[in-house]
Amino acid sequence: MPADFAAHLLNILGGAWISLQVALLSLALALAIGFPVASMRLSQRGWLYYPATVYTTLFRGIPDLVLMFFLFYGGQQLANDLTDAYHLPQWDINPFIAGCITLGMIFGAYMAETFRAAILAVPYGQTEAALAFGMSRRQCFRRIVFPQMLRHAMAGIGNNWLVLLKTTALVSIIGLSDMVRRADLSGKATHAPLFFYLLVAVIFLLFTSVSILVLRVIKKRFNRGFENRLTA
Repeated sequence: MPADFAAHLLNILGGAWISLQVALLSLALALAIGFPVASMRLSQRGWLYYPATVYTTLFRGIPDLVLMFFLFYGGQQLANDLTDAYHLPQWDINPFIAGCITLGMIFGAYMAETFRAAILAVPYGQTEAALAFGMSRRQCFRRIVFPQMLRHAMAGIGNNWLVLLKTTALVSIIGLSDMVRRADLSGKATHAPLFFYLLVAVIFLLFTSVSILVLRVIKKRFNRGFENRLTA
């Protein structure tokens, strides 16, 4: 293998680590957003329900690419306007941070619907029984609803993670030197774009394959008692 190809390969592997970091941080943000928004969507109070509904509708209804452009370039324009208005030093939005926040907000909307459906899947009669036995609503949620909700939500969380992992490819369009952007530059420099894009496809396939194995183990752990009841 020519020396320049080896250097390009190492560069792309470094970009793969950046892509994985974006995915993990975006997942953490999506989970942090998703559960409170799901609770708001289930609330009977309009001032909680309607903002959460608008958020999930917008972020699930607008294409991810459009949101990426809007939040990154729109955020940069807003920052420029504020610094000009108050005569402050100009600062540029970091593409890594912008990518994580954008993907986190997009998939936070999907996670919210996943959690909402999982909470509704827990029979309300169990909550009523726990309250009748003297549990507080917080204890009821922590001991009864939350564990079952996680079991119902695991499939949706896993699917959202796999889609999120592949969607990290979008961060290359806002200037982040991730795996896809580095592959594009390497392909142009060596006149072998097919080779480097094929390499990116293989790395993404490796990421998703490992993720599926890990999710299978986690799902089996959450379903352990439930499967035992089914087979009894």
